[in-house]
Amino acid sequence: MEVISFVALAAGLIIGLGAIGACIGIGVMGSKYLESAARQPELMGELQTKMFLLVGLIDASFIIGVGIALWFATANPFLAQIANLPK
Repeated sequence: MEVISFVALAAGLIIGLGAIGACIGIGVMGSKYLESAARQPELMGELQTKMFLLVGLIDASFIIGVGIALWFATANPFLAQIANLPK
């Protein structure tokens, strides 16, 4: 039953590292947006549109990772290999 524990560990790593990466990416992008908006305020509307589009894409990649981790945790495709092992 080591496979079940390894899958749970892998799912936690997928979710945790994906969340850390998304948070760091959004934080860096938000700081660069504020810097560029302060430097050129006339472009703030156009930059804001692009920033929100990128926030959605970054969050989408994290949500896809969560979905894959939950799929492995609930409908584990690796358990079929354990059932076929000789005893």
